[in-house]
Amino acid sequence: MGHPMPINLHLTVTLGTLMMAVAFALIRLRSAKKPTNAKKIMIPPLGMSTGFMMFLYPSAQIPWTWAIAAFLTGAAFFSYPLIRTSRFQVQEGKIYLKRSKAFILILFVLLAVRMLAHNYVEHLISLPQTGGIFFILAFGMILPWRVAMYLQYKKLQHLSYQKIRPKREERTSH
Repeated sequence: MGHPMPINLHLTVTLGTLMMAVAFALIRLRSAKKPTNAKKIMIPPLGMSTGFMMFLYPSAQIPWTWAIAAFLTGAAFFSYPLIRTSRFQVQEGKIYLKRSKAFILILFVLLAVRMLAHNYVEHLISLPQTGGIFFILAFGMILPWRVAMYLQYKKLQHLSYQKIRPKREERTSH
């Protein structure tokens, strides 16, 4: 059984998480002003994947069934609203992420649900194991979301390319 965090550490972690969420929301809003590309879409899950090294530390290790359940929970329940609210648009031949007020709201609702679940689970298992489970849950949320964004981006890129590329007959007749 895990021990509850001291209140000052718990408050610090909670405030830090909230600050990171606000920073992420601001970055997301600002990124809608600049065109995107495949690299910008796929770097977050690739960078985040280095966090799996925490499982080299024995006290963070969890059973495979817990890991699979956490990943599937993130993929099935947490990524879906993010996928639904992430859309692209073509402007002047470049692809931009559309701004969505619903996305920001959903982001904070998902954060609140995740924090409530975290507070419950941390009383049942060790803190490193809790961190591991919620890392896998977050990865399960981010990976399908970013893969869906990447596929949407590539489809839009292809359609955009088809519109600006002259038809074969037009190119050969001139």
